[in-house]
Amino acid sequence: MIRLGSLAGYPFEGPRALAGWTAPTAPAVYVILARNDIEGKPQQYSVIYVGHGDDLSQEGFPFRHPRSAAWIARAGTKFNLHIAWYEIPGGRASHREQMCRELMAIYDPSCNTEKFDKAWKDEWIGDYQTPVTDPLTTDRDPNSSN
Repeated sequence: MIRLGSLAGYPFEGPRALAGWTAPTAPAVYVILARNDIEGKPQQYSVIYVGHGDDLSQEGFPFRHPRSAAWIARAGTKFNLHIAWYEIPGGRASHREQMCRELMAIYDPSCNTEKFDKAWKDEWIGDYQTPVTDPLTTDRDPNSSN
């Protein structure tokens, strides 16, 4: 299992080598990962593509997917490609699309043509007070270290 998303909220199955993987017949969100070979460190991966489908077995895995050539080019070889997936039985396409947008904003995968901004504006959330929380104190710039 690998956890992905904001605050690592989604427990994805995998990663599994894409070349030998058989896709389940289930609605799911999936991420294509490139293995980063860094000597002396445990396996690390980069999210290079995010997608979803009503039936993963119909998505063209492993290498008939329309973006598979871009995945191979980015990973250097098809043997560096891995997949992780999060099944959402009964989940609607709109829910899967929302998850994909969140993952694309967080990881900025190079093989997706759509891009989403990580920034947010005060008017999207506004000021608030509740008995159990304080107002937001995080910096509005997602690239800052504060």
